[in-house]
Amino acid sequence: MNPFDLTGKTAFVSGATHGLGMAMAAGLAEAGAKLIISSTSAHKLEGALNEYKIMGFEVSGYVLDVTNDEQVKTVTAEILKKQQVDILINNAGIIKRTPALEMSPEDFRAVTDVHLTGAFHLAQQFAIPMVSRKSGKIINICSMMSELGRNTVSAYAAAKGGLKMLTRNLATEWAKHNIQVNGIGPGYFETSQTAPIRVDGHPFNEFIINRTPAGRWGKTDDLKGTAVFLASKASDFVNGQIIYVDGGILATIGKPTNEL
Repeated sequence: MNPFDLTGKTAFVSGATHGLGMAMAAGLAEAGAKLIISSTSAHKLEGALNEYKIMGFEVSGYVLDVTNDEQVKTVTAEILKKQQVDILINNAGIIKRTPALEMSPEDFRAVTDVHLTGAFHLAQQFAIPMVSRKSGKIINICSMMSELGRNTVSAYAAAKGGLKMLTRNLATEWAKHNIQVNGIGPGYFETSQTAPIRVDGHPFNEFIINRTPAGRWGKTDDLKGTAVFLASKASDFVNGQIIYVDGGILATIGKPTNEL
């Protein structure tokens, strides 16, 4: 038996139209899972569905704003009428880079509503049948900002810190129903969004390479194994944990100025 095999399982991954979300969803599909993805954009959703199908994966998709309570209820109900969902990855997210003194309450709420309230509501809706059948996997995509602060991302860090504690609390409540609720905290990865700052000579590129013990940015494939582990039987006694896939950043205070 292969404890990492996801054949016969169905996974819902929010915001999986590109980048890290697409990489994790693809990892689950490579392990045998059927995919359901969502996006707020019908155009992005259509493009992503085509990409998944080109890769040979069985996939369907829904336009969904995770901050819209009625949409969440309607979409999850429609999905669950058709099929059992065994795995949920709460990946949808936004970021607004604004100094705390300048951030509006509306922008702060917009960020926390997606990352925290949206993740809670999706987990709640999908967990109802999971509780009934005594089986399920929920993976919340946290961040190094679940542990660290950084300039201009107060809302994002607050939301990700809250998501870390939501993960632990849901694990506490639902473990007795054989539901495992864990998190993944990605470090700095090579994506289309980070491409402009990953060029040689860019100060932030040098900072990340020097700050990361592995000496490089993460590649999206680096996330697949952790996602599959937390979605599979291999993690049946792992609950309430956040696994940081960060090349070692959180393990160290950083390189000394004059390294020996």
